Amino acid sequence: MDRTGREPLLRVYPVLRDLPPGLRGRVEDAGEPVRMPAGQRLFGEGAPCTHYPFLLEGTLRASKFSPEGAQILLYRLNPGEICVLTVAALLGDADYPATAIAETTLLLYRIPRGVFLEMVAGSPAFRVFVFQLLSRKLAHLMALVDELAFRRVDQRLASRLIGGRPRLASTHQMLADDLGTSREVVSRILETFQRSGMIRLGRKRIEIVDRKALDRLKRNGA
Repeated sequence: MDRTGREPLLRVYPVLRDLPPGLRGRVEDAGEPVRMPAGQRLFGEGAPCTHYPFLLEGTLRASKFSPEGAQILLYRLNPGEICVLTVAALLGDADYPATAIAETTLLLYRIPRGVFLEMVAGSPAFRVFVFQLLSRKLAHLMALVDELAFRRVDQRLASRLIGGRPRLASTHQMLADDLGTSREVVSRILETFQRSGMIRLGRKRIEIVDRKALDRLKRNGA
C-alpha cells in the first residue's frame, strides 16, 4: 500500500496507529484498495468471507433477503465503523449470513482474513476497538428484532421519519426496504399520515409537518 492509500486509512481508522510496527507493516503491505460503484454487491449471503473491508468513503447497506426478494435493512456502515457481519464471519470462520450492497460509491481497503486475525490477537487497542463497536452493532440489531416483533409498521415508519431531516429525500420503495415491508404498505401509511396532517408528500420527498404527532405515534402507537 503506497502513502496515498496509507494516510486515508490511518486518518479514518486512527486506532491502526497503535498497532505494533511489524503488524502495521503487514497491514500496509497486504491492503488492497477497492473502488465500488453504488448498487454493486460487496458480499452475498452464503459466500465465503476471506477479507475484512476498512470503509474509507461512502455508505454500505447490510440487508437480509427473503427467498421472494423482500429485504430488511440490518444496518448501514459508514467510514470508520466495523462491519459486524464480516467480523462475525471472520472470527467464526463462517460464510456471510446476509448481503451487503454499496448504497453510494465506496472506497475501501481489503485486508486478508489472516492479517485481520493477527491484528485482533496482536493489538489490545485494536481488539478493544473491534469488540466495542461489535457490541454497539449487536445492540442495534437487538433493537431491530424488538421493533420487528413488538411494534407496528406505522410506528416504525414514524420513527424512521422523525429520525431524518425535516425534508426527507426518499422513495416509498427505499422506506419499504428499510422497514422490511412492501411499497404498497408504506404508501398507504404515508397517505394516512398526510391526511392526518403529520407529513406532506412530494415527488421523492417527504416533508415533516407535525413532528410531535409522529413522535407520539412512535412511542404510544396512537
